[in-house]
Parts: sequence; C-alpha cells; structure tokens
Amino acid sequence: MRVIVETDGGARGNPGPAGYGAVVWSADHDRVLAESSASIGVATNNVAEYRGLIAGLEAAAEAGATEVLAQLDSKLVVEQMSGRWRVKHPDLIPLREQALDLAAGFDDVDYRWIPRAENAHADRLANEAMDAAADVSEPKSSAAEAISPAGWTGARGAPTRFLLLRHGQTALSVDRRYSGRGNPALTDVGRRQAEAAARHLGQRGGVTAVVSSPLQRALETATLAAKALGLDVTVDDDLIETDFGEWEGLTFGEAAQRDPDVHGRWLRDTGVAPPGGESFDAVATRIGRARSRLIAQYGDATVLVVSHVTPIKTMLRLALDAGPGILYRLHLDLASLSIAEFYPDGGSSVRLVNETAYLD
Repeated sequence: MRVIVETDGGARGNPGPAGYGAVVWSADHDRVLAESSASIGVATNNVAEYRGLIAGLEAAAEAGATEVLAQLDSKLVVEQMSGRWRVKHPDLIPLREQALDLAAGFDDVDYRWIPRAENAHADRLANEAMDAAADVSEPKSSAAEAISPAGWTGARGAPTRFLLLRHGQTALSVDRRYSGRGNPALTDVGRRQAEAAARHLGQRGGVTAVVSSPLQRALETATLAAKALGLDVTVDDDLIETDFGEWEGLTFGEAAQRDPDVHGRWLRDTGVAPPGGESFDAVATRIGRARSRLIAQYGDATVLVVSHVTPIKTMLRLALDAGPGILYRLHLDLASLSIAEFYPDGGSSVRLVNETAYLD
C-alpha cells in the first residue's frame, strides 16, 4: 500500500518551545489514515522537522504502508534524507539515523519538498503542538495547571525532568585522584552504592529513559538502575567526564606541585584546561548540547542521566542560570542524586542537590 506522509515541525524561537505534526494520507490524497503531533519541549526548528518526519514514518508503518511519498516544507530535511546534503549538526545526526532506520522498513520511500501552503494540515498540527509547548492556551484542567508552575520562577508547561545520578566509588575516587577519561570499574563499595541508588530509583519509578556516560563506572551504575526500572541504557558521549589530560590519576596536591601556575589558574578560570586536557568551558558546551538533544528527544518526560561530577554540576549550573564560579562551590557525593527541570518556555529549576539518604 502506498501512502503520502506530510510532516512539519517548528519552534517559537530557535531554539524555543517546539512541536511537530504529521499526517498520513491515502495514495490519492483523499483520506486521512493517521495523524500524529506532540510538543517536544525546547528544540530547534530542524530538530522539530526531523521529529515530525520520524512520527510520520512511524504512523505510516502502523497503517500498514509499504511505499511512502514523504512531503515536507523543510528543504534541509528533504535534501539530507535524500543523501544530497551532508548532516553537520550533531543534534540532527541521530535523528536522521532514526528516520533512515524507519525508512528501511518500507519497500520504497521518496522525499519531496512542497511549499508551506501545500502542507497546511501538518502545519496546523505542528502549530497546535507549539502552542501547547509555549503554554499560550488556557490550561484544560486543574490537573494540568498543577504540574505547570516551577515554584517562584513562574515557568509554565510540563518540564523535562533530569534525575542526575553520579556513579559509585572507584579506586581513584578512594584516594581522591583526578578521574576523567580513565576507565576504572566500580569497587565493591561502589557497586553497593549503585545498587542502593538503583533500589531507590526503582521504588520511585516514573522514569522514561536512562542515559549514561560511556565510561565504565557510569555504565555499571546506569545498568543497575535501568534494570530496577525495567529500561535499557542509552549512551550519550557528551555526558563523559572532563578530560584531565596529564593530571589523570594525580591527587590535588600532586597536580598542584607538578604544574603550580596552571593549576592555580585552573581553580579560578573555567577557560583554563589542564595540560593536554579539557577546560570546564568546553565541558559546558557539550553538556549544553546534550541537554538540548535530550529535551528534544524526550519532551516532558523524566530522564535518568548517569554521569560524573563536572557534567552534573554543569547541568545544575544551567538550570540555575548561574555563573561559572558555582562549579567550584557545589559538592556532589558518590552515587548522589540531584534533580533539574527545564521548561518549554525556557524556564528551569533545581529540585534537589546531592541526595544520599538511600546510601545509609
């Protein structure tokens, strides 16, 4: 069965509160076979366009289609999906791959650009989703209103909630040594810490996805939590710990003695990198990228993020809209849990920092 899939996506601002719409038509464009639309939190126009295409292909598969004519008013998505344009933006690469995987399930998929005026149905669905993301319409129920405000911030809409879990103990953390891109496993204590955190999260529930740093200590911790939650683990390379370069494995004192001038400046300036390593400013760039990508992917869901000290501090800094100095003042224990929320209107809040009661 051949169908026509028309999709659209956009954001109120770029990035901003975003949504998509998709409609599946019969081959003669006479009957609507399926519709799909959703708010996806804060995202860019292009991310929303890809999310619309993905939703449209999923809806076409559910309708039993074997051949698809995908019509979009996004020249970028059409050209990238057709293989004529390269995908350069890191946020779009996994979305294109997901769309290609879906397309591979059909006998044939053709992509065609159409003017916005010819994409009115999908455009309407996308705009309704963006309206919901921006919370410009009146709330439909008191229950919806109850989950909207973020305390004193006045933020509205349902947020993406990040449960930020630091990994358990390793041999390097026992001796308080710089542990960045090295890959030590959890100690026996660290595994017990991770198991305790997993039990706590399993009892808490309500988690849609588990996303982890690629390093072993985080993956071990994430795997235990995911098992307790009945979920799989997705790895996001941007959640990796800071690259401490030549200080890897050294204590604070050893690094200060080895490179006294650089170490002193590093403690005051987030733009300074350890020799052969990565600055905290560079970490902030990739964590901001990861945050945007996860918000675009999971919308108003709760996501467990298992990572390391600097990435978690950076995520909290983003939620607090705080200056870089906060990185030197926050303390996060091993296997501790913090919670940050990011709202569709750009607001954010921190609900919890460094919970460890479940480790007792």
